[in-house]
Amino acid sequence: MNDPLQPSRREFLNLGTAAGAALLASSPAYPDSATGKQWAVRGRVMHVPEPDHLEVLPDALLVIDGNGLIASLGKGDGPAAASFRREGRLLELGASQCLLPGLIDTHIHAPQWPQMGTALDLPLEKWLIEYTFKLEARYSDTQFARRVYTDMVSTLLTHGTTTGVYYGSRHLPATQILAELCLKQGQRALVGRVAMDDPRQCPDSYRDQSAAVAIEETRALIEYVRALPGNDRRLIEPIITPRFIPACTDELLTGLGKLAAETHCAVQTHCSETDWEHEYVLKRTGRHDAVAIRDFGLMNRRTILAHGCHLSHSDRALIRQAGAAIAHCPLSNAFGSNGVLPVKTCLEEGVHVALGTDIAGGPRPSMFDVVAMAATFSKLLEDGTDPARSPAARGVPGARISFVTAFYLATTAGGIALDLPLGLLKPGYRFDALLLATSVPDSDLRLYDHDNQVDTLQKIIWNVRRPNIKKVWVDGRQVKG
Repeated sequence: MNDPLQPSRREFLNLGTAAGAALLASSPAYPDSATGKQWAVRGRVMHVPEPDHLEVLPDALLVIDGNGLIASLGKGDGPAAASFRREGRLLELGASQCLLPGLIDTHIHAPQWPQMGTALDLPLEKWLIEYTFKLEARYSDTQFARRVYTDMVSTLLTHGTTTGVYYGSRHLPATQILAELCLKQGQRALVGRVAMDDPRQCPDSYRDQSAAVAIEETRALIEYVRALPGNDRRLIEPIITPRFIPACTDELLTGLGKLAAETHCAVQTHCSETDWEHEYVLKRTGRHDAVAIRDFGLMNRRTILAHGCHLSHSDRALIRQAGAAIAHCPLSNAFGSNGVLPVKTCLEEGVHVALGTDIAGGPRPSMFDVVAMAATFSKLLEDGTDPARSPAARGVPGARISFVTAFYLATTAGGIALDLPLGLLKPGYRFDALLLATSVPDSDLRLYDHDNQVDTLQKIIWNVRRPNIKKVWVDGRQVKG
């Protein structure tokens, strides 16, 4: 069950465009709406409604209401554009500009921001103990937390990340600060306090005192975020966050599962990321990771399972039945996961898959880079990597996904994974969007008149950098530019 102020993605799909728009329009007005009046954007619109289906509208008019909802989508040369222009409420894009959906990052370790790009030569279990847990322990210092998180949120927004799904540290005050800063800077976010209490895998210097304390502070964060002043539109949501089964006792996992059922919160955790994690959970619980997560009550329609590289066919079927989603983090998987998620197989089986940077296991903050890597590593999975093996035995036939599908994973599929009306530029969806300039000084992006629409998107994915992203909107509010 979702928050009544946030209609689910399934409601939009079932109700249709007009009914979905009416449902959201009936919600309370965003308190920061300047006038409550509609305004419009005219220009080229690009989005991916379905895998492998790029839709380009060369001259579209998007009308946005005072609540940040896309009210209508029409032709740019119609009378409505002239009316908005006369009233000074029309933004007209230039010939070298286009509008894209905001990017949705479903897996970010916020405390690891200072660590990004370091120690990637270590296996996961050593990386955590020797670097990560020591860094995350520093967030008992709220001044340090505020300084790091302010920089992180603003940087991600400039990269076009309009929605972030965050693991905080185990410190409640620091995680509250993260939620506050996301709201203040205007980024849509799901924010979780990491829970981890098992002394077998967590150091004494960075561990919850007990399962009871971790559950109590998780509840406190849920209540805090839901009561945040200015969060009437639920731009910021709490998310229950057991780090992963190896870091949590059965008592903690069971308690968080009960809390999820009670509060109807989203859930995030890691699942079958590496050989080590997968085998550890199997040995400890006698079950695969996904099965154990379900049995602890942590698998629901809004569960985000990070990585999943070592999931079995039956594991994926379980995830599909629950309506949960996998956060695919291709760049971090290359360093620490001992495998590549078979994205094409997941999609064919009906499993929800979205993308994540996995900062700082993933060393780059841009979701455009993650999109490029998702397509790249699927090709490596298909072709194989060992030239000593014959081509027939080297890879996984049919595993490749296109760049169009990869962009779908970062936008439309992210909205589906979160069960929110995000990721598309059409009526009934929140206006989370990027204004992209394809011709700017000192940019690597080059377009020519012979480039077709797919060529254009692929060039954008590979070569866009922050100077190309001129404006960013979240929930209809401009947060950059």
